[in-house]
Amino acid sequence: MNAQELFRAKSPLKLKDDAANDKPLSIGDKLADQARTAELAEEISAWQDIFYAENRRKLLIILQGMDTSGKDGTVRGVFHRLDPLGVRTTSFRAPSVAERERDYLWRVHREVPAQREMVVFNRSHYEDVLWPAVHGQIDAKECKRRYRQIREFERMLSETGTVLLKFFLHISRDEQRQRLEERLADPEKHWKVDLNDLEERKYWEDYQRLYEKAIDETDADHAPWYVIPADSKTHRNLAIASVMGETMQDMKLAYPPPNPDYFKIKVK
Repeated sequence: MNAQELFRAKSPLKLKDDAANDKPLSIGDKLADQARTAELAEEISAWQDIFYAENRRKLLIILQGMDTSGKDGTVRGVFHRLDPLGVRTTSFRAPSVAERERDYLWRVHREVPAQREMVVFNRSHYEDVLWPAVHGQIDAKECKRRYRQIREFERMLSETGTVLLKFFLHISRDEQRQRLEERLADPEKHWKVDLNDLEERKYWEDYQRLYEKAIDETDADHAPWYVIPADSKTHRNLAIASVMGETMQDMKLAYPPPNPDYFKIKVK
């Protein structure tokens, strides 16, 4: 079974804490797993060169997960080999006044990749269902409407040349507690501390339930969700790099045809 099949979301999805520590791709040696991830990062970089030269498609990678699940770590660990000219990362936090005055997808649509560009969403439009639903700002009827709108939005992106990959970084509650405590205990990590993360932790079960629903409602062959066990940072990166590599291979990327006239040119 390849990584795409292994981590593809199963419906109905049920998020279990013990599954967050699964390591199906590990060979049992952390250094070897890290080395394999580094190899895959180089392969993805090589695919990016062809993808950029091909100049006809776009690639959107969505990272979602609870606080401390490793979205930033994934960007550093998997995408660090990419040519900066062809990749961009953006994050979606609390909307500004200007963003609140428009539809919730407005700020998202303007950040989607252009032709030949790869874009990583560190959090995404799914925040506009999850957070307001957890805090009672929208009801079940509005959630359902937004799921429909997101499905249509992602289908439109797919039909206009965007390849979508959506990763849910599945961390356990105990692992999140440990990572938060490490930040609080380390002065050099205090810049990472957001006390709102501690508040949001109180809604853990609500978030798990809403993630299950959101993934079930919006998983599609043209916009697949992959549920990545994220308690192990090493295996998390290995899993995402594996799915990325397989996806880019499946795209059957190819350099544009050569120009025969160029073979006749002599450089003086």
